Amino acid sequence: MVADQWIVFAVLLVTLAAFIWNRLRFDVVAMLALLAVAIAGLVPVDSVFAGFGHPAVITVAAVLVISQGLVNGGVVDEVARLLARVGNNAVIQVLTLTLVVAVCSAFINNVGALALLMPVAIWMSREAGRSPSLLLMPLAFGSLLGGTITLIGTPPNIIIASYRQELTGQSFGVFDFSPVGVVLAIGGVLFIT
Repeated sequence: MVADQWIVFAVLLVTLAAFIWNRLRFDVVAMLALLAVAIAGLVPVDSVFAGFGHPAVITVAAVLVISQGLVNGGVVDEVARLLARVGNNAVIQVLTLTLVVAVCSAFINNVGALALLMPVAIWMSREAGRSPSLLLMPLAFGSLLGGTITLIGTPPNIIIASYRQELTGQSFGVFDFSPVGVVLAIGGVLFIT
């Protein structure tokens, strides 16, 4: 039992080091870590890939595909054009970007929304002659706040819903998080601004 814990700890350390080293793609590193624990006998061979069938993993993958579709469809470019009209006032830029990312992250995953709007925030910062961190930090917090609005906004919401399904037989609906999430998002966006 103790030896198993040390093996898991060693695999985690090596995996973390490989992520930091950044010479191998992150998916290759993750698969090598999974292979290592399977070879060590810590995970039964017949259930090594069972986690990929979890509803949370499938939902996150589907949301990321939809997010990429929005990028390929030109939605992000259109949002960038609209945000360019905001002007150079820092407060208005922070408010607009944070609000837009919060709304987007409610429906397309908070990490995806952040990734979509980061180039816009950097471009707006350069145009205004300010440090990008002035817009990037509020953007990151806005995406986290927006993720609390819906079931698909952030992976933890999906995991909690599936756990509730296992315990009670009833999952959360898409907008069951909204009453609390909307209040948190609006209050957070106003505070950040």
